[in-house]
Amino acid sequence: MAPPIKNKYSILLPTYNERENLPLIVWLIVKSFAESGFNYEIIVIDDGSPDGTLEVGKQLEKLYGKDKIVLRPREKKLGLGTAYIHGIKHATGNFIIIMDADLSHHPKFIPEFIKKQQDGDLDIVSGTRYAGTGGVYGWDFKRKLISRGANFLTQILLRPGASDLTGSFRLYKKDVLQNLIEACVSKGYVFQMEMIVRARQFNYTIGEVPITFVDRVYGESKLGGNEIIGFAKGLLMLFATT
Repeated sequence: MAPPIKNKYSILLPTYNERENLPLIVWLIVKSFAESGFNYEIIVIDDGSPDGTLEVGKQLEKLYGKDKIVLRPREKKLGLGTAYIHGIKHATGNFIIIMDADLSHHPKFIPEFIKKQQDGDLDIVSGTRYAGTGGVYGWDFKRKLISRGANFLTQILLRPGASDLTGSFRLYKKDVLQNLIEACVSKGYVFQMEMIVRARQFNYTIGEVPITFVDRVYGESKLGGNEIIGFAKGLLMLFATT
């Protein structure tokens, strides 16, 4: 009888101007996995940050080792979807975890994601700010209203069967993530939402774990008027095509 396959988790961290946050998020991820005992690697995909994020990554690589910190930089900003594709190519794990590098997603939730996945052999586990003990901290009323409104509209139009569509803290089976990225056509803010909508189309199983989302500690938020307009267009496109 063949021995069971030992799971390995590849954490994809797309970065742009995250020099202050990267050492902290990496330390928290390493701490979480050291305590839980799961095998892991952290793949840093830096898109030509002018603030020296990559140099910080090189220091972390020396500190934790090349088997744990895998640097796969790109020359410039090319979008989140292509960052994930780039990361998957270099991932040696059979599971992929995507999360933000700006400390808005706390790695302490990762063991809960893994347990949820294992309990039901799920294809996807998504962090949710809008169910159970989930929540958002550090956002002003306008930002909360935009996020809640976007989520509410999406629920009505698309009925995706998940409570948080625009979040970007998720665990995927590697082949599932590859299939979804190939099927998605959206960019920017809509991309995460389309991933869940397509997952339902493909009958993938989705579980949710309540998370606390904390607004970025260092640096500027990247949500602006253009992203909101892009979200509305993307939502209508998905409504028309799914």
